[in-house]
Amino acid sequence: EVQLVESGGGLVQAGGSLRLSCAASGFTFDDYAIGWFRQAPGKEREGVSAISRDDGTTYYADSVKGRFTISRDIAKNTVYLQMNGLKPEDTAVYYCAADAEDVPGTLLLPAEYDYWGQGTQVTVSS
Repeated sequence: EVQLVESGGGLVQAGGSLRLSCAASGFTFDDYAIGWFRQAPGKEREGVSAISRDDGTTYYADSVKGRFTISRDIAKNTVYLQMNGLKPEDTAVYYCAADAEDVPGTLLLPAEYDYWGQGTQVTVSS
């Protein structure tokens, strides 16, 4: 059974940092690309960052480029999202997800993903 469990969310002041973790079970990173998404109240879910299955290519939304970094620890079957320079507009529930197709150019699209975690809340105060 494929499972994804996020952790690391919390309350932080603007300019601060958080590191989110996505622990995967039931599959390995050879099988799926992993993406991070977020959804703020009243807004659609949006892609934040992703890392491809095959060669570890990374992708970022323009809004987080230069501030967020995605990485993976294959031995621990865990993907991380290091978030620096956080802004109030980064406040959202953050989800990780797994995509079996791993098609370049699509990894920030929520509809491409097959499995989702339960989400972790990130709140950035001004």
